[in-house]
Amino acid sequence: MRLAARRRRKSRLLTMSPPCLPKKILSWFKFLILLSMALLFLCYVHSIPSSPWWENSLLRQHYQKLINQSYQGKLPPPFRVDPNNLAKADELPETTSSTYSTLTARTLYHQAYAPNYQFIMDVGDVCKTKTPFLVLMVPVAPGNKEARHAIRLTWGKENSVQGETILTLFMLGLAGGAEQQQKVLQENKLHHDLIQSNFVDSYLNLTIKTMVIMEWLATRCPTAAYAMKVDSDMFLNIDNLVLMLQKPGIPKTNYLTGRIMWDIPVIRVKSSKWYVPEEMYPNPKYPTYTLGMGYVFSNDLPPKIVAISKTIRPFNIEDAYIGMCMKQLGLAPKPPPDASQFQAYNTEYNRCQYSRIITYILQSPQELINYWMDLRKKPGPPC
Repeated sequence: MRLAARRRRKSRLLTMSPPCLPKKILSWFKFLILLSMALLFLCYVHSIPSSPWWENSLLRQHYQKLINQSYQGKLPPPFRVDPNNLAKADELPETTSSTYSTLTARTLYHQAYAPNYQFIMDVGDVCKTKTPFLVLMVPVAPGNKEARHAIRLTWGKENSVQGETILTLFMLGLAGGAEQQQKVLQENKLHHDLIQSNFVDSYLNLTIKTMVIMEWLATRCPTAAYAMKVDSDMFLNIDNLVLMLQKPGIPKTNYLTGRIMWDIPVIRVKSSKWYVPEEMYPNPKYPTYTLGMGYVFSNDLPPKIVAISKTIRPFNIEDAYIGMCMKQLGLAPKPPPDASQFQAYNTEYNRCQYSRIITYILQSPQELINYWMDLRKKPGPPC
């Protein structure tokens, strides 16, 4: 009897359990499905922050508010556009370093999107007191004072050429330490021509440096007619450059010129200084671009280039990256009136030749001083 009773109780429990157990399982199952769908949706919308419906949606505004709160009092650190360590915008690390000011309400598109960085030393009022015809922007390492000194003694000293106002400024990234930073601050107190932004100053970051130059021109000096990105190791015949820009047929808008490069293959050899992996730039050839030693552009282009850059993944060949921005804008570099004036290297100094060109790459700052003094100070015609 007792055995029979136990069997009856067990049978009743078994018949009662199934209705209860599925309800609990179903409840948890529904919760997990809803949670998974929510996570998938957030991942999806985060991956397309530039789509129109997302930009205008209330959900986007709420989501961006959460992002801004999480970055309050923090800035992304200086990023390396490193072929071996690519990072997406949502993977960028954070820092609480007091070196940088607060990031609020900014979208992190990618490492080379210029508005991600902030100017920690500026001469932003220089274009308020004068309207330059041409701004020469020189990217240079913080510690390369010798190059800046040579430029200030030569073509950077010229502030009025062929009746036009010329402005020469140097763009720097972060210095290597407190001592070097102090030297940079003292140098700027003396010359008032240094601009510094909070990115790591390195060769791999030239794309960032160039885009920050574009950002400065767009936001600090929009009234200038033309600008030139010119490397610190260049001989620049400023008279010939201004004479070229004064020609009647030179466009005043959407104009980019210099030593033009066509159908240049992308270097995939890892040991090369110019190596770019397929993950960073998949096409076998670069778009048409102007060689980075020195290219000239109408000053309406910088804001357009900065705006379009947020849709273009960065790679570490800065001049080709500008070419890609131009292509995405539906524009292309234009040949200069005389292509022979934009020269790269020269085996030896020739006074007559240097009087005719616009650019030459030099081996040292002292060469620049020597050649300039000979060309400009030596009596008699150059040819």
